[in-house]
Amino acid sequence: MIRATYHVETPCPIAEVASMMAGEQSAGTFVRVEGETDDLRARFGATVITAEEIGQSEAPTLRSAWAERKGLTGPRGIFRVVIDYPEDNVGVNLPTLASVVAGNLYDLGEVTGLKLMDVEVTPEYRARYDQPSMGIAGTRASVGVGDRPIFGTIIKPNIGLSADEIADLVGRLCEAGADFIKDDEIAGTHPHAPVDARIRAVMAAIRRYRDRTGKLVMVAFNITDETDAMRRHADLLAAEEGSCAMVSLNWVGMAAVQSLRRHSPLAIHGHRNGYGGMGRHPLLGMGVRAYQTLYRLAGIDHMHVHGMGGKFSDLNEDVTDAARHCLTPFLAGDDRVMPIFSSGQWAGTLPHTLTQLGSDDLMFLSGGGIMAHPGGPAAGLISLRQAHEAMMAGIPLADYAQSHRELAQAIANFGTKG
Repeated sequence: MIRATYHVETPCPIAEVASMMAGEQSAGTFVRVEGETDDLRARFGATVITAEEIGQSEAPTLRSAWAERKGLTGPRGIFRVVIDYPEDNVGVNLPTLASVVAGNLYDLGEVTGLKLMDVEVTPEYRARYDQPSMGIAGTRASVGVGDRPIFGTIIKPNIGLSADEIADLVGRLCEAGADFIKDDEIAGTHPHAPVDARIRAVMAAIRRYRDRTGKLVMVAFNITDETDAMRRHADLLAAEEGSCAMVSLNWVGMAAVQSLRRHSPLAIHGHRNGYGGMGRHPLLGMGVRAYQTLYRLAGIDHMHVHGMGGKFSDLNEDVTDAARHCLTPFLAGDDRVMPIFSSGQWAGTLPHTLTQLGSDDLMFLSGGGIMAHPGGPAAGLISLRQAHEAMMAGIPLADYAQSHRELAQAIANFGTKG
């Protein structure tokens, strides 16, 4: 079975609404039709597992023309609904799976709020879908970091630099000690810096640094595009000895990510920009666990989860839940994905991040925290490593900073912001 959990607001009896949801997304519709036998319903019908009240609303969260025609405009209940869908209703088809667990449910007239909170599948069913190419272990092996978080940064300015200027910046970031460097999500195939030109120029700098030092810095090139173009970009990146492709998940879609996964062994760095439009409202859209499950089934290797105390709206507990979900295996083997912390991160946000996650299996990206460090990018990266050292030694950052200049500079510069 495929289990989906929802939060539902409705003025109607929840048993009727939950049954309608199960029927709408499996073998039924709003009336019984010819051919809809009891045997067919037993095999292909979805099953309501629970429907429990978790709150109340004084007025509808979302307007419904159906409810307004019925005069149902007053207080209503909020419910947690769990429904099991037969795997045979989907087969192995990720877009159909998404259509089954979500689909038309958002549009039901009886519903004035609905959010898909979680999707759970059996290990056997999960094994039939695409899995990470590198995942956590492969990413660590690629960058040569096994005993601490992977520290990286984002190319800034995010657009406007030529391919050669980007390559020069990447070379300097390699010299500064970065493990990982990524494009910004708005970096595309601009006239001033086409993605193929960026790949060639940057990878030449990466290879020069690798040949001299033995360290291969991972660069996530943003190859977000239509599917055939993404495959072409991935082929060029592989030919240039690159290791990672970044994709804006929401704008290419699950099927395109699957297609890329099946085409290329590159690590897929999943950027969730735009997810706030799905996830911020408590009674509309999709919760992060459901969202991440669907894209993990597409075979991504890394997933952005935003950051603790950063510049975005996420509560720390929401970031923690997203990251822990990334680190929860769906299989007996290791199909975990690397959580990517970013957005306003610097040395001072690292301790709480590590404490909440309870693991060093993360990628910690600082844009301004590295690029705007008063001592320069190298000092910014050193400050991150010093913050990690302080955590491992159980020493408060302020105390450790007394004998570690780069950390002290970071605290003085960034500690009053946010």
